[in-house]
Amino acid sequence: MGKIGFIGLGIMGHAMAGNCIKAGHSLAVYNRTRSKADDLAARGARIADTPADAARGADIVISMLSTPDVVEDAAWADNGFAPAMAKGAIWMDSSTVDPAFSRRMARRAAEAGIRFIDAPVAGSKLPAEKGELIFLLGGGSPDIKAAMPYLKAMGKRFIHAGEHGKGAALKMVFNYCSGLGMAVFCEALVLGERLGLEKELLLDSLPGSHVVMPLITGKKHKFATDEYLPEFPLKWLQKDLVLATKSGWECDVSLPLGNIGKEIFEMAKVKGMGDLDFSAVYKFMKENY
Repeated sequence: MGKIGFIGLGIMGHAMAGNCIKAGHSLAVYNRTRSKADDLAARGARIADTPADAARGADIVISMLSTPDVVEDAAWADNGFAPAMAKGAIWMDSSTVDPAFSRRMARRAAEAGIRFIDAPVAGSKLPAEKGELIFLLGGGSPDIKAAMPYLKAMGKRFIHAGEHGKGAALKMVFNYCSGLGMAVFCEALVLGERLGLEKELLLDSLPGSHVVMPLITGKKHKFATDEYLPEFPLKWLQKDLVLATKSGWECDVSLPLGNIGKEIFEMAKVKGMGDLDFSAVYKFMKENY
């Protein structure tokens, strides 16, 4: 079994780190809010004081953080983990970032003598807890093969999209579909209700049909109860749409739907819904349309 440094214990990272312990790996964890690591420490993890402390002696460092800026700071700022890593160790970034950022981190890691994999995940809280995430991988095949024992502790499917940045690119496409699909469904739900149809009827007939993506079916209970405990917070979906439209601008692709969608989620965030599940965009639409 290997030694892991795990950086970032949000909804996803906490579950992923727990599965690494369950698989028998030795784990050192770092999170800015130290108390989020307490239960992992009770299961055998070592709580590190800094990202560098978590990385020392690790075979692999896994980062699962919120934004490109936060990833870069954790890796390269004072007490960052990257300079503390052993030569030849693997840095696997599972954060959702843009492809250009992943390529830049790969170059910087190579200069420091460490191997880099971009490895964002498809899936939310429950698949993360069950170890059933889909990993979208960018990097060299030998490095991905070396990381596979750790990947298998956390996921059930592994898609090697290509060279550095391709895993991040595929995640952009995944979350673009998820965000805009959610927005379309929620607008349709509001429309149906304004046309006089009962929400119960709409939720019985639309989710699970050929016109609605499976992701929506998994959120049906949230719409029914108007309870939006976060599985994937709305503010991070909005961030991902911003990164997708930025990436579109960089490769000369016009994304009119994406630009409208990111602003709809931004308005919901401004209304105080950022920490709710991203399905709460329905609540925003119902109250403001």
